[in-house]
Amino acid sequence: MNNSKNVLRYMFGKGSISNLKSILDTKIEGDSYVVYFIDEYFKDNKILENLPISNEDEVFFIQTKEEPKTKDINHLRDCLLSKNKTNPKAIVSLGGGCTLDTGKAIANLLKNPGNAEDYQGWDLVKNQAIYKIGIPTISGTGAEASRTCVMTNPKNGLKLGMNSDFTIYDQLILDPDLTKSVPRDQYFYTGMDTYLHCIESLNGSYHNAIGDAFSRQAINLCREVFLSKDMMSDENREKLMVASYLGGCAIANSYVGLVHPFSAGLSVVFGTHHCIGNCIAMTAMDKFYPNELDEFWLMAKKQSVSIPRGIASNVTEDVYKQLYASTIIHEKPLRNALGHEFKQILTYEKVKEIFKLM
Repeated sequence: MNNSKNVLRYMFGKGSISNLKSILDTKIEGDSYVVYFIDEYFKDNKILENLPISNEDEVFFIQTKEEPKTKDINHLRDCLLSKNKTNPKAIVSLGGGCTLDTGKAIANLLKNPGNAEDYQGWDLVKNQAIYKIGIPTISGTGAEASRTCVMTNPKNGLKLGMNSDFTIYDQLILDPDLTKSVPRDQYFYTGMDTYLHCIESLNGSYHNAIGDAFSRQAINLCREVFLSKDMMSDENREKLMVASYLGGCAIANSYVGLVHPFSAGLSVVFGTHHCIGNCIAMTAMDKFYPNELDEFWLMAKKQSVSIPRGIASNVTEDVYKQLYASTIIHEKPLRNALGHEFKQILTYEKVKEIFKLM
């Protein structure tokens, strides 16, 4: 039986980012400076004027063209070490899933010895992390609420997070005004992450009453958003931000299923971003999630969003072997979806066939 943990505090509402200074002013542990991780999208954006950044604070702009790698996390940690800035009173992460995950990973590494790759797995982090505040600027990944921070280790092809109670954010600021400028297609792809990991959870063998409750409400909100005329209206952006948070809570209390491991394969082999990778992987899930796939296509059609096809329809045998290896390694979600004998179902030829359908 798991002893579950969720985010302790959050503020929600338009303009709530203005409360960041007052939150930081109440912090007395650690040194006086703050470490900021900010999505590079906002490097020259007026949003920076709303952040209480002082001269002694450290600011890192996180590139999001590629998802976090273990070496990237180690490098950022080393930068702070070189500046003797390893005990901030807080880490503040502002951005999408990549940036939110980066902040969580660094918060762990500053209080735990070793490198990022040493903590890829479940409950390997042993020491309390730096106090951290998450401010999502796009909705869907649930990174703001989950107990993991996902990264890829290029050396072994493993895409996995630091799954730990210490990884969870201490404070969230959920400001739907921050999602106004998200490109339309990206808004859909990322929002679908909530829908997909919740349907995976509900269809898995490890689902439970609490996770189910979070998942069902998140899915209902996704339906309201993506089956409406304008998925990016003020009201729908609020709904999707709530859905993302609830979806993150859902997955903190359960596991994903088939979509995410296949998406991870696309990410490791092709560098495909997580959320669009999920959407691509879902297109090949007719045998596993038929009703949900129909609804997924209905939502995409309603919002006039296209899903890329043919990414792995005609690649070399060596590439298919890489895709297989980087998918089948995700034992917990695959066991959740298919049971302990999942490898007998997902043979190499079967996995190859699924990728060809994408």
